This record gives sequence, structure tokens and C-alpha cells, in this order.
Amino acid sequence: MDTAHTFALGVDIGGTKVAAGLVDAEGAIHFQTRVAMPAHGSAAEGFGAVQSAIEAVFAARPEARSSLTGIGICAPGPLDPLTGVILNPPNVPCWQNFPLAAEVQRVFGLTARVDNDGNAAALAEAIWGAGVGYRNVFYATLGTGIGTGIVFDRKIYHGRTGSAAEGGHVTIDYNGPKCGCGKRGCIEALCSGPAIARRAKERLAASHRVGSGQAESKLIALAGGNADDVTAEIVAEAFRQADLLATDVLRETADFLAIWAGNIIDLLEPDVFVFGGGVAQLTSGFFGRIREQLPKWCVNQRCAEMPIVLAKYGADAGIAGAAALCHSSKLTT
Repeated sequence: MDTAHTFALGVDIGGTKVAAGLVDAEGAIHFQTRVAMPAHGSAAEGFGAVQSAIEAVFAARPEARSSLTGIGICAPGPLDPLTGVILNPPNVPCWQNFPLAAEVQRVFGLTARVDNDGNAAALAEAIWGAGVGYRNVFYATLGTGIGTGIVFDRKIYHGRTGSAAEGGHVTIDYNGPKCGCGKRGCIEALCSGPAIARRAKERLAASHRVGSGQAESKLIALAGGNADDVTAEIVAEAFRQADLLATDVLRETADFLAIWAGNIIDLLEPDVFVFGGGVAQLTSGFFGRIREQLPKWCVNQRCAEMPIVLAKYGADAGIAGAAALCHSSKLTT
């Protein structure tokens, strides 16, 4: 088969939507669509949404079906990437021990591969994106949560049971805030979008109590006068407007990320650190600060040599990552 004219169908499943698209062997997305995901419905209803998204792609581009290498799917975990079974994902409770790969293969007659979104996005960045040219890639998506993926020599590192690379739940402060996973001080509990908003609101409340004047931060005006409505997006806008409190919150976020990255480097020493997600865009101006802080938190004397770069794929990381599972099916075992 001429790989220049082959496609994979990438399916990105989230708590509210299923997105699907055609991705060529160079990582370019040629067509995509999305449907609503009934995450709290029945297992059959959830699968029906996946089926509808795939069928919509075939309806729009029927000629592509004959050149498909397979259907790749990234889905919320926990899941088993070896069997393609979705175990018990809190974000998609309709599926409990659901054989997603087998069902897709049964209905469409095409090879199906399933992995979690962090692993899949890491692979896409390694073979097509910001990680091209690097042997070992550590990927982190910073958003509502923090998901990570590890790619060694263009192969996803799954660990013994497929549950490796839960880097968002590495604790850097055992007295820190409680994470949704149940642990304290996870990097997700400190540097995700909701965590940034929480710390900004805490700073506003503290400044108001001591009468420092910080309560007049642009955050208040941007939140419509209600500090409880501050979000990470509002922190970002206040930072763009040179607000001191927002800048302090993001500087602290960068320092937390430096502590975390130092641990990752000491453990894995990847060739490159790729950051994706909305919070990565927000903190990218602090990448230099993170690199400067690394020697404080890393025993590796050459830690500052590691590039810290933004991911190529933004909102389309799920589709590209899912497709990468098929285009690189021989590389992810």
C-alpha cells in the first residue's frame, strides 16, 4: 500500500463529545466531525455515539475507507490498551469493562486500537509534532486536568498493566490540596486550570483580608465583580493586562512545574519535554523560568539542556493521537 495515500480514522472520546477525523500518514487532518457523547447513558448509547461519528466520516469521505490502515481511539482511562477494554472511567461512566476495540472491529470490519488520550497525544507529537527528531519524548497536556505520555524510540511506554505515565498524579507537596484522585499535592491539584483559578481566588481573599489593595486586581473586574467566578481563562486575560496578582499566580505555577519537571528528568531524562493544552499556552511565557529553576530541583547537572516546547497539536490532539496508534501500530506494542 502506498503510505503517501493512506489514512487512519482517529476517534477522540470525551465526557461530552466524540470527535472523529481522517489523518494521513504525515499527520495532517483532512476531515473531522463531532457528535454528542451520552456519557451517563447506557453502554449501548455510548457506543452508538462512537458509531455515529465514524459513520459520519465515511459518509462525507466514502473514498477513504478503502485506504484506511485502521481505526484508532483515544478514550478516558482507566483502560487496557492491550485488549482495548474500557475499565471504569469516571468521565464516561456508561462504560464498565466495555470491549470498545472489539465492538468497533465487529461493526466496521477494521482493526481498532484503543489507548488513553495522554499516551495517544504523546505518540502523535513524537512522530509528527514537536517531538520529531528526539528519541525519547515526555508529553504533558495541561488543562482541566494534567495528562502525560511517555514515548521511547517512537513506542508508547505502557508499563506492566498499561497504567504507566500517570504523571499528573505525581505528588510534589504531601501537605498540598487534595486531588480528585484522592492523593494530596499532585501536580494536577496545583497546576491544572481549576487549580490556577483556585489559587487566584485564595490570593484575592487573602489580599482583601489584609487590606493590601490587591483586591482591586483586574481579576475582579474581569469576573464581573465576583471573585468566585474567576477562572483560569480570566487569570490569563488579567496576565495579558499586566495584572500583578495574575502574574504572581502564573509565576508560582511555573515554579511548581519546575519542581515536577526536575523529578521527571531525574527519573527518565527525556530528550524533550512537550507541553500541550490550554494551560501550556498560558504558561509558555514562563518556560525560561522553569528551565532556570530546574537546577534547584534536579540532580542531573545537564538538566537545563532539555528543550521545553509547545505541542504542535492543540484541540486536535485527540484525533491526531488516535490516528497515530494506527499509523504506528508496529511501534506501540
